[in-house]
Amino acid sequence: MRGVRWRVGGGSDIETVFPTQFRMAEKFTIENPDVTYNKDYIEAVYPYQTTHVYEEDGSIKVKPCSTKFTFRTERKVPKLGVMLVGWGGNNGTTVTAAVLANKLGLSWMTKTGEKVANYYGSLFQASTVCLGTGPAGDVYVPFKDLLPTVNPNDIVFDGWDISSMNLADAMVRAQVLDWQLQEQLKPHMKKFHPRPSVYIPEFIAANQEDRADNLIQGSKKEQVEQIRKDIGDFKAKSGVGKVIVLWTANTERFCDVIPGVNDTAENLMKTIECGREVSPSSMFAVASILEGCAYINGSPQNTFVPGVVDLAIKHKVFIGGDDFKSGQTKIKSVLVDFLVSAGLKTVSIVSYNHLGNNDGKNLSAPEQFRSKEISKSNVVDDMVQSNPILYKPSEKPDHCVVIKYVPYVGDSKRAMDEYTSEIMMGGTNTIVLHNTCEVCQISVLFGYYGGFGARQRTCIENILRACLALPPQNHMFLEHKMQRSFVTTQISTMLF
Repeated sequence: MRGVRWRVGGGSDIETVFPTQFRMAEKFTIENPDVTYNKDYIEAVYPYQTTHVYEEDGSIKVKPCSTKFTFRTERKVPKLGVMLVGWGGNNGTTVTAAVLANKLGLSWMTKTGEKVANYYGSLFQASTVCLGTGPAGDVYVPFKDLLPTVNPNDIVFDGWDISSMNLADAMVRAQVLDWQLQEQLKPHMKKFHPRPSVYIPEFIAANQEDRADNLIQGSKKEQVEQIRKDIGDFKAKSGVGKVIVLWTANTERFCDVIPGVNDTAENLMKTIECGREVSPSSMFAVASILEGCAYINGSPQNTFVPGVVDLAIKHKVFIGGDDFKSGQTKIKSVLVDFLVSAGLKTVSIVSYNHLGNNDGKNLSAPEQFRSKEISKSNVVDDMVQSNPILYKPSEKPDHCVVIKYVPYVGDSKRAMDEYTSEIMMGGTNTIVLHNTCEVCQISVLFGYYGGFGARQRTCIENILRACLALPPQNHMFLEHKMQRSFVTTQISTMLF
């Protein structure tokens, strides 16, 4: 069989590609004087193109700008530790079980046949990106292979929970995974015991009180200090090089932003010291920042009050996250983006969903539901504000959100949505959706391993491409629209 090894000018040295069939690249290197490889890192000089718009003498001026960045990526992937707040909950037990199942290569039988552990639904583990175009067409590479990335099977888990239940029993309580898989995982999961956590009753639903038997005692200052000690203890005992702290616990009620209380880092630290109002999620964020650990918020409450953001900036620590947005909220963000971008004026959005897991139980309380309602509304507001042709100032679509707790359906979340939009000449368009999903399994993949809308995915892909001095994917396809192709390809034939 004859194949070709080909090289794109200024691009990549790609493994064998057969002219008669598609093949994904396995290895590649960048041929570019702006990219340097050595044994420790990959360094890339990248011109970032932006457009500056300003007003001058009553007219709008548009000026293209270019800023040169130098990105350095370590080639050695550090041993990663992830500490979950709410480790014994449905999400925490499911992600731990999923990683164990993949690491052990488990399979199990269901009524529809054999299932094998995988990471379907993960942006990095189960999707590809296009490197460029070669003689056989587009060449793709697994997303995770663009740059050195952590293999989820190598992640070391630890965490906190207000429930003392070991993770094997918590997994059974969650009722997410198939029973035969649980039986295989129990001997491994029962070794994990959550560390005591912070419990402030007024921030979560009263119906969670019966779980709260594993608590950090003392003042708020002492609790934050204990969280910091826990992070340090985990680092020392596990030998991890980096730790990420991730909030996957219950949705909290919103915390009021009050000048002098949580508006600056200094005031927030004084508030903690004096024992005034601060949410548990903000306390975990503060402890994480002070320990130099990135903090991710997976619930819709306002964890990142201005004081937390200020503290993160001062300590140069990454923080991020505003709800996993894995089900109805994710679809809403994608669909509203599509409708408004297509020039349709969405005027009514009605969203109903019911679920029966502990998340649904907690959200049955009005204040916790309000946090979720705000999160679902925010994804609409951003798109509406982007199009003043369709929407006047302060004009918004009618937006109704209903969440009901139905214990019988367990982790199987049912969502029904109706989107009504105005179209030309007085017409209307209505889209009705019904979505059923195992909410914890999809939350784990979208939230923990990256699942995003088109814009978010494009952003992440292009940042990784920038670290290799590769141009962003713009989907212009000019090479296919010109009479004469400007893509130069050097092909040398090799015999197997």
